[in-house]
Amino acid sequence: MLTNYFHPETLKRIARLDLRAKYVVDGFLSGLHKSRHFGNSVEFRQHRQYVPGDDPRSVDWKVWAKQDRLYVKQYEVDTNLRLTILLDASQSMRYGSGAMTKYDYACTAAASLAYLALRQQDAVGCMMFDQNARNMIPSKMRQSHLFALVDRMFRASPVENNHTALLGTPPREGNKGQFRSENIDLSALLENPEGTQPNLQDAFREAAEAIRPNGLIVVISDLFMQREGLFQGLRYLRSHGHDIMVLHILDDMELDFSFGGATRFEGLELPAHIRCDPRMLRKGYLEALGAYLDEVKRGCIGQQCDYALFRTGTPLDAALSAYLSRRQETASR
Repeated sequence: MLTNYFHPETLKRIARLDLRAKYVVDGFLSGLHKSRHFGNSVEFRQHRQYVPGDDPRSVDWKVWAKQDRLYVKQYEVDTNLRLTILLDASQSMRYGSGAMTKYDYACTAAASLAYLALRQQDAVGCMMFDQNARNMIPSKMRQSHLFALVDRMFRASPVENNHTALLGTPPREGNKGQFRSENIDLSALLENPEGTQPNLQDAFREAAEAIRPNGLIVVISDLFMQREGLFQGLRYLRSHGHDIMVLHILDDMELDFSFGGATRFEGLELPAHIRCDPRMLRKGYLEALGAYLDEVKRGCIGQQCDYALFRTGTPLDAALSAYLSRRQETASR
């Protein structure tokens, strides 16, 4: 079970990178992550003017000798990181056109980040969500905690039900003729007016209440959900001082829509199906998808969240390495 979500090459590649938060965070141990608190650490940050009550040992006497004014030295405290992974376990995550479903890919990414954080002696917690928040695992720093995280991911795997984003399947037996392309509003399907997609506003509020402020939260999802609720939930998490990474997981077929011939699309979260020739819908689908992706990216960036799109066909070690390297470069500027 544990090896299902760990690829040795993935861990080998990303283990060389620091999961350094872009915004300063606080904690209770010395680690690899900056804190907004000042203390007696190793990295000098700034001077400030002495005020009665300051510890005389913090006075910079060299500055006093030159300027005849008292200044104290402030240092930036390096602290541990508290990483919380919010993992999408909704029905749409079951889809996969290749070797891995979106949920498998998301779990592998989550387990890899957890492994890296624990290796750096950082605390890691996890919460799964679908329509609601569920399976909250408190943050811990023990290496053995990794097994509990992966076990919970495995148990939370979405299962097939009667209301099982769009899934392309070959025509069923007896329906091998040409299908008539229906007049379909793909934008409306992505928007989901029936409200069966998750609204994460409440789920993210629950998460914010359960997680100590000023940590790093990684959201791993296909983001097939009500966008306004997503953005409000992210805004609420940011208001608690969290640094947020949004890893958007989509299957290659969802991005390319390269289905050929008569196909039946069955809803994983929508109680509906479509029978059509996908080649006649591809242009409209890609236009609607492009608008959706642009809205999601702009919305996440607008909430000061770090956004990245991951294709399940891309090797995860390469995708994570590139993303964390870019993030590390941004943090060092």
